[in-house]
Amino acid sequence: MGPMKVTRRRLFGLLAGAAATVGLPYVWISRMKTYAGPPSDHFDGTTFFDPDGSPPKKLWEVLRWQITKQAAKWPEWAPSPYTDTPPPQVTGSKVRFSYVGHASWLIQTAGLNILVDPVWSDRVSPVTFAGPKRVNDPGIAFDTLPTIDVVLVSHGHYDHLDARTLSKLAAKFSPRVITPLGNDVTMMSNDAAIRAEGFDWHHRVEIGNGVAVTLVPTRHWTARGLFDRNKALWASFVLETPAGKLYLVADSGYGTGTHFRRVREAHGPIRAAILPIGAYEPRWFMREMHMNPEDAVKALADCGAEMALAHHHGTFQLTDEAIDAPINDLAAALDAAGIAREKFVALKPGQVFEI
Repeated sequence: MGPMKVTRRRLFGLLAGAAATVGLPYVWISRMKTYAGPPSDHFDGTTFFDPDGSPPKKLWEVLRWQITKQAAKWPEWAPSPYTDTPPPQVTGSKVRFSYVGHASWLIQTAGLNILVDPVWSDRVSPVTFAGPKRVNDPGIAFDTLPTIDVVLVSHGHYDHLDARTLSKLAAKFSPRVITPLGNDVTMMSNDAAIRAEGFDWHHRVEIGNGVAVTLVPTRHWTARGLFDRNKALWASFVLETPAGKLYLVADSGYGTGTHFRRVREAHGPIRAAILPIGAYEPRWFMREMHMNPEDAVKALADCGAEMALAHHHGTFQLTDEAIDAPINDLAAALDAAGIAREKFVALKPGQVFEI
């Protein structure tokens, strides 16, 4: 496919398609309130940054990708053969993971029901008529969710912070929503009923029944519009449970593996990790913000987790690889590294894994 002619109408469409992945470009959304607080080693008083990371791509690089992209064709609908109806709660020393799809999970442990980056919307976009559309239903129907106690939201990109879903959860369950600094401002500006609490990296939050969560640095960035890049923070989570510590990584590049080794040093041993394996092509553009499966296998070794569950694939087409490429590439990467495939498991929406 050669370069395409870019009309004003076409440009709007290209930017809408990139919005979920790279935080573009709805200027009116950029006028939302943003975080205000004291400077730190990763906040200059206006903008957050990662001393060990990489800044987001420039606008011209985003346009270059969109204009020259050769994306694989995804099916319009790729349903999962599975669906889950979770129990009201899970007690004892067990953890039950239910894969909702993309980066959304229900984690049940110690009598608590915890949602991670919940997205039940049809599109991950600031508008309902454009942007990446889901190709399979959530693995749990919203009406069959158990009472949700806590929600963890990693950052502000539309495929992770879904304001429409958060409003529905607030209306039905009124859960605590724990998120990095600034995303709480975004949520409550959208809906004051969302009980959002913003925390900095390395902050440990008690969430009840002996369960706690610590926000840890991750190699990524965030935005909701063109002029609010990194005006909020982004993070991964270390969740302390009766079955051991869980390392929940929503979006991350690999870099040199520093972020993963530091989690191992500060929080190990890790019982299980949730690691992203999708949205990685083209590599010239995505390498700094999204791991490919080969990177994810290295991240598993670096963080020292006993095993991993894969996510961030197969529901929304955000980038150029085929819908089945992450699963196939993960199997190849595990084989090349001499790691048993059962140590890094890729579920379909609606499937359940227990430890």
